[in-house]
Amino acid sequence: MSDFEEKAQEQEPKKLPYNLREKKEKDAAYRSLIRPELADELYDKILNIIVLQKKYRDPSYSAKELAKELQTNTRYLSAVINSRFGMNYSCLLNEYRIKEAMHLLTDKRYADKTVEEISTMVGFANRQSFYAAFYKNLGETPNGYRRRMLNKK
Repeated sequence: MSDFEEKAQEQEPKKLPYNLREKKEKDAAYRSLIRPELADELYDKILNIIVLQKKYRDPSYSAKELAKELQTNTRYLSAVINSRFGMNYSCLLNEYRIKEAMHLLTDKRYADKTVEEISTMVGFANRQSFYAAFYKNLGETPNGYRRRMLNKK
């Protein structure tokens, strides 16, 4: 390989599977305008709705619906999620979906379920988004994870 080819290859960004992209840090001015007390209150309410009520299981549950339930707007909701959770709305939902999927993939009671059935159970709308989110969070596919965990037992 020539020096030119090596340099060109070094400059090319590494292609990630499932069309994933490197996360870019953004500094949005409106995030610093949030009153901490209100942000804390919204944080608790978000956790209650998303996690305890398991709204993440609903593939059509939108940020707009959550904002309406919290009696706020989506921009403010987004700012709270970004500042308190360090991620956006869909990443937040996907994180809880992946955590539950990890449990179901290794639970013997769900051994007869396919990966696609489990992805639907935890709230993913399609196979592609489940695989992409799973790979992004764990660095392996759901099938690979299931196999690896079952081999450990």
